[in-house]
Amino acid sequence: MAARFLWASRVASHLRISVAQRGFASVVLKDLKYAESHEWVKIDGNKATFGITDHAQDHLGDVVYVELPDLGRSVSQGESFGAVESVKATSDINSPVSGKVVEVNEVLGETPGLVNTSPYEEGWIIKVELSDAGEVEKLMDSDKYSKFCEEEDAKH
Repeated sequence: MAARFLWASRVASHLRISVAQRGFASVVLKDLKYAESHEWVKIDGNKATFGITDHAQDHLGDVVYVELPDLGRSVSQGESFGAVESVKATSDINSPVSGKVVEVNEVLGETPGLVNTSPYEEGWIIKVELSDAGEVEKLMDSDKYSKFCEEEDAKH
């Protein structure tokens, strides 16, 4: 068992994902930052791309609709800008950072299930121009987010 986990850890490191030793099975990419409300953000200069995490989509179940904001709208860290509706529930999407919406993933209107099948790539939700790059420091890295999810799942 230990040899299997060591092998999995090495593969995960190569793929830049985090693997927890206990029951946490969601994919957590190392080069992203994470909010406690289960959104991820990828920073590229003064722009940020974000969506919901693999952990969030797993708990939501099959996504059937994604409410997207209008282009040019201002979003604030921690505040709702849209919603994800699944067969189980509807959940707000909170902005992990503040900025102005410069792009929305229009493909989600036709194929909302991309949030389930590819939450970190094809299932991204919006891109913003950052208004306060310092807010990123308030977010969790992959290791902290993995631990946060483990602890949260243990409570339920």
